[in-house]
This record gives sequence, C-alpha cells and structure tokens, in this order.
Amino acid sequence: MTTAAEIIAELKPLGKESYKKVLLNHGIQEPVFGVSIAQLKKIQKRIKKDYQLALDLYDTGIYDAMYLAGLIADDQKMTKKDLQRWVENATSEALCSYTVPWVATEGRFGWELGLKWIESKKPSVAAAGWSTLVGLVAMKDDSELDLAALKKLLQRVEASVHEAPNRVRYAMVMFVIALGTYVKPLADLALKAAEKIGRVEVDVGKTACKIPFAPDYIRKIRQRGAVGKKRKTVKC
Repeated sequence: MTTAAEIIAELKPLGKESYKKVLLNHGIQEPVFGVSIAQLKKIQKRIKKDYQLALDLYDTGIYDAMYLAGLIADDQKMTKKDLQRWVENATSEALCSYTVPWVATEGRFGWELGLKWIESKKPSVAAAGWSTLVGLVAMKDDSELDLAALKKLLQRVEASVHEAPNRVRYAMVMFVIALGTYVKPLADLALKAAEKIGRVEVDVGKTACKIPFAPDYIRKIRQRGAVGKKRKTVKC
C-alpha cells in the first residue's frame, strides 16, 4: 500500500522553482514544491483512486499533495464530513475553487453541500459552493437538475454579484456561464441575466488571468451549436 510519506518523497524532487513562482503568483501558499499538473497526472494514472491516501495527502497541507489528493480521491466514498474538512482546510483559492468542488461534484453530496457552502460568510467556502454548482450543471443531465432552484440561484446572482466578495464574484459569473452553456431549459434566461449583470470586475492579483465576459462567452457557445453538451468529468 502506497503511503502519503512515499508520495511526498516522490513529489519533492519533481518540483520546479519556475513553476513554483507561477503558483505563488496565483495565490498558492507555502508549503508548495512546484510540481506540474502533468507530473501529478502521471502519479494519478498509476494510483487511479485511493480514498485513504487522498485523505492523508490532503492533510499534509502541501499544495502539490493536496491537488493530487483531489485527482485520486474516491469521490463516491467521500463523506460530508470529509468534504467539509477539505473545504475548511483549503490553503488557497485554487483548492477551494477547483479541487474541493471537483470532488464534491463527482461524489454523493455535491448539491447539498454546494447549497450549504454558498451561504458561508467565508468567501473561500462560498466560492467553493458556487463552483460545485457549476460542476453539477456541467455534468448532470438536465432531467436530474432542480431547474426551479437553479432559476432562483440565477436571480440571486443577478441581484447580488457586484456586491459579493472578490473570488465569489468570479464563481458567480462562472455559474451564469454554466447555466447558459450546459442547461438548455435555462440558457435563454442565463443569457438575459448575463446581459443585465454586464461586466464584473475581479482582482486577479499578479496573474494575467481575465474573468470571462459572460454574454460573449454564452453567445460563442451558441454559435458553435454546443449548448447543452455535458462534460464527463470536471477534473483536470
């Protein structure tokens, strides 16, 4: 059985200072080795899924190990308690916006926890909630979605996005885009909401990242005839 200590020993020499610098500019906090996602995916391919190893790696607090934990997590075995601990102990916005929502989305409690987390006063947890909802609408068939609840959430975003905390604004915009591109019954409403919302300002720090302009993004997907095309996984 592979242990977290063995994986950490494997990860450490794979770190690159140049990539570590990029991660730090994106708000990743130490400790971090600077291991590329390509290298992490090689380890993922070998391990596939390992529930306990994922928990142990996440608990190390080392960013690279925490990211890998999300890739190898056995999503269906993850409990609400596990996911709550992960979202509360996330050391960076990246873990809150991607790793934890990915695992929640592909597990058993995504909808329940997504709705719970968006009510959090802690911006990182609220962002994780909206990102989890994004993942769910991207993956689940429209017949499995609570369209009435999603419509109310869309109205909530339209009314409050400009006053939301920085990272939450970004996640809310991605939620509008997700409804407009993945959920056919709500696509028109999402486009109208995106147009009313207009451009949303988000401080992305030292990075070159830009927040998508939701109306243009949704229209581009429409022009490609790809509205409603679901994803098989949200992990990347």
